[in-house]
Amino acid sequence: MKKTTLWATVASTLMFTSLAFAQGDAAKGKTLFADKAEPSCAICHNADSTEKKMGPGLKGLSKRAKLNNGKKMSEAALKEVILKGGGGMPGYEESLKPADVTDLLAYLKTL
Repeated sequence: MKKTTLWATVASTLMFTSLAFAQGDAAKGKTLFADKAEPSCAICHNADSTEKKMGPGLKGLSKRAKLNNGKKMSEAALKEVILKGGGGMPGYEESLKPADVTDLLAYLKTL
């Protein structure tokens, strides 16, 4: 009985911790998005409209059924585009920390 309680406590703690990390900080993500230093998403993407700049406008991105690459919209698919690039967009896995990506995803969900 004690082992079961211990494992349940450990499992719930790990689950809570991973959820906290997955949420990200949208304010930090907005700063990363607009930052003029490399990489700046705002150079190629509009955050306040769907109008194309160099890349697609991102307003309402999380509400779309699919990404421009045809993949179903999901956090994992969006994260893959940020990290690996595609369709003319470079990948940023070498220049963004995991926390930066999580913060960007949190911000993109607010658009």
